[in-house]
Amino acid sequence: MLSNYVKIGIRKLNRQKSYTLINVVSLSLGIACVILIFTLVRYHLSFDTFHANQNRIYRIYTEFHGEKLTYSTGVPNPMGDAFRNDYNVAQKIGRIAFLPKRVVTISPQKKFEEDIAFADADFMSIFNFPLIQGNSRSALRERNTALITERIAKKYFGEEDPIGRLLRIDDSLVVSIKGVLQNLPPNTDFRSEIYIPFGNLQNHSPWMVEKDWWFSVNKEMQCFIQLKPGVLAASVDANILPAISNKHYDKDMAKYFQFRLQPLADVHFNPKLRGYTEKKNLWTFVLIGFFLVVTACVNFINLATAQALGRSREIGVRKALGSERSALFWQFITETTLIAGLSLVIALGLAYLAIPFVNQWFDINLAINPFTDPYLLTFLLGLLVIVVFCSGAYPGLILARFQPVLALKGKLSQRSVGGFSLRRGLVVTQFAISQLLIIGTLIVTNQIRYSQQTDMGFRKDATVILPIPNNKKSTINTLAAQLSEMSGVENVTFFDTPPASEFLASTGIRFDSRPKKEDFSIGIKSADYQYVPTFKIPILAGRNLYPSDTVREYLVNEATVKALGLASLKAVIGKTATINGRPGTIVGVMKDFHFKSFRVAIEPLCLTTWGEVYNHCAVKVNMANLEPTLAGFEKAWTALYPSSIYTYRFLDEEIDRLYKLDSMLLRLIQAFAGIAIFVGCLGLYGLVSFMAAQKRKEIGVRKVLGASTSSILWLFGKEFSRLLLIAFVLAAPLAWWVMKEWLNNFVYRIELGAGIFVLAILVTFVVASLTVGFRSVKAALTNPVKTLRTE
Repeated sequence: MLSNYVKIGIRKLNRQKSYTLINVVSLSLGIACVILIFTLVRYHLSFDTFHANQNRIYRIYTEFHGEKLTYSTGVPNPMGDAFRNDYNVAQKIGRIAFLPKRVVTISPQKKFEEDIAFADADFMSIFNFPLIQGNSRSALRERNTALITERIAKKYFGEEDPIGRLLRIDDSLVVSIKGVLQNLPPNTDFRSEIYIPFGNLQNHSPWMVEKDWWFSVNKEMQCFIQLKPGVLAASVDANILPAISNKHYDKDMAKYFQFRLQPLADVHFNPKLRGYTEKKNLWTFVLIGFFLVVTACVNFINLATAQALGRSREIGVRKALGSERSALFWQFITETTLIAGLSLVIALGLAYLAIPFVNQWFDINLAINPFTDPYLLTFLLGLLVIVVFCSGAYPGLILARFQPVLALKGKLSQRSVGGFSLRRGLVVTQFAISQLLIIGTLIVTNQIRYSQQTDMGFRKDATVILPIPNNKKSTINTLAAQLSEMSGVENVTFFDTPPASEFLASTGIRFDSRPKKEDFSIGIKSADYQYVPTFKIPILAGRNLYPSDTVREYLVNEATVKALGLASLKAVIGKTATINGRPGTIVGVMKDFHFKSFRVAIEPLCLTTWGEVYNHCAVKVNMANLEPTLAGFEKAWTALYPSSIYTYRFLDEEIDRLYKLDSMLLRLIQAFAGIAIFVGCLGLYGLVSFMAAQKRKEIGVRKVLGASTSSILWLFGKEFSRLLLIAFVLAAPLAWWVMKEWLNNFVYRIELGAGIFVLAILVTFVVASLTVGFRSVKAALTNPVKTLRTE
């Protein structure tokens, strides 16, 4: 019986090539997108789930309870020892300090830039990063040793044994390789591939490990714990961590510095704590994938029910010869399965071709292979079953219930197959989804453009950023002199962070003679006196900083004056402020500028001269003669820092990184919106073709009676125009609500005006008109003699 169903199904689909092609293309595109979305979502949900006892692993993070609640992934350096010595709730405690982009030297000719980490020995026993060479018991317990991954070992030493080889870190630390770790899996947020004992941090970066200094919190100084079985994280949050604050701070500071536990499963999904993305973004993609499959299934149902009348006599004959309803139903399900199965195979091919672009967009390494991935195979089989029954069940039931007498006499009408009302509803659903995606795409595009093009309060164009590996005064003075003499260079400045960056150190402030610290934190940037003129930051009151290498003076922004509660900007000039434990005189007030992304409000900020932390140099250049200028930079820089690796970047590129994830999401939404529109247009084309076939004699009569081509076109257009308007009325409020919620993530954002919604409906109408018009023009221009000659 099954082979008979398949044989008849293949013959039927072969005769109806247009019907088959439209359905296969629609389902292939929809399923391909769903495969990509499933792969991407599963990849992110799998982050760091491979660690043993993952449900008992937590990161301690810091909350700053000032005027506004802020967060840091870091904790004070003594936190690990305090937790270990005073409480007995953790099975293991591991401190780790992440240091990005360190220069690792193998020989004078072999230098690499790598992210390294200084970690306690317990860190490797908390997390499952297995050793393939070396002794796990002694790993990270001996000073001046290192663990590296297989990839790093092969990169540095090829096929040679790396054990015992020496690595020089930043010309300040030499370590011997004692073990090789298995390559890191792609689904982990711990990307460092060189691990050095935590004790060596004192030699490399002593400022990070000041003994018993509880007032310094660095985002890279982190502490992980594995709780003992039966210990509740809520109890630790409620009792132990507050007790630590009360013990090591006075009453006011204990309220300001508070600590919490973050589950390992939350690390990847908490942007407040530097997580990659929010889970709601993943569910958004899941919803888009659902919409795309629904759109493709709508096409199938629409076309199948529209063509049901053409099969009425076939069904009538089958029933007259004794065929049962169930046999007719399963015959149609078999045809649907053939189409869906072919679509699934094509979709896998499309997804395989598209995955390199997804990997490039998201800087990941995903693969699609259902033969080696049982989860993907199970998902595909489940998806196939769902698509077959969602697409084929209703048309199959419609065909199976035809009355044989009416079918053989040709007296079935559209009402017998659900009428136009069903297909109207399905077309409305389909284009409501398309318009929802179009509106979302337009709003995200406009917001990102607004973020990139709006004046941030400083000059960001034509500025080259260079790293400074060694900030000795004599060295940077030499570099500044050489760069300033080059043709095309306008300004040179040295600093720790550019005007806008993703992360910024913040600290407390005590103003003038007030008895205690303010209840807000202040961001702090360190830079020389050329910082303000280079980036053209306006000074509204007072003056710029004088040249210095130590903290003597401060510039503050307008937000600081407002937070201090002062009546005028001049009221702050000449007053003393102690910021980050260093007193200085406030000499000027900068105009507020956006030193973070547009997601957050402009907060209090200060600028001071502190030469010890300068690690970048910005050069304002003339873009007309850029290539020789950049070559001159490399020559001068390399001569001063021969043991380091030369790199450079432009400031505007650095700022664009603030919206990197939004830009990536936009690309995917644009692609999905385009596919949804295309699939919808395929369905429209099929329906218009069906209508043209049904109305061919009516059109012939109208033309013989003098109807114009435009009136024939309107015969097709008026029906679909009404449906598109209804779809817009349904989609617009939902799109407004969804995108308003998304825009609430930005303090500085575009307004949701009517123009975006008008543009969305115009785009839909233009695309739909081209689709409907192409087929309806062909019908309107057909010679009526050909359609009426049989009458």
